[in-house]
Amino acid sequence: MPSERGGPDRTDDGRYVIVHGRRWRATDPDIPEEAAAALRSHLMAARRAVREAERTADGAALRRARERVRRAKVALGERGDPWWEQTARARRWREGLAWFDRHDGA
Repeated sequence: MPSERGGPDRTDDGRYVIVHGRRWRATDPDIPEEAAAALRSHLMAARRAVREAERTADGAALRRARERVRRAKVALGERGDPWWEQTARARRWREGLAWFDRHDGA
């Protein structure tokens, strides 16, 4: 089913997006837009850090960057326990934002 926001198609249940024929878990739709935007910003910064660490062959930086990617994706509901099965969904993304606040610039 096409996305209302002009993004990738979603499955009928809204739990997955379809990109180039591949199914990926969608971001939790209950995350307030401001929080989701902040988490996406952290995710993109972490992905840039992964790319830079790979370019410079810095193993320690690569591990830190990949951990940041993982934490952002878990907070967004794209990894870890499926968001539609969780009862404490708000706690997941709030804890993710708090972690980035504590580790900003790390």
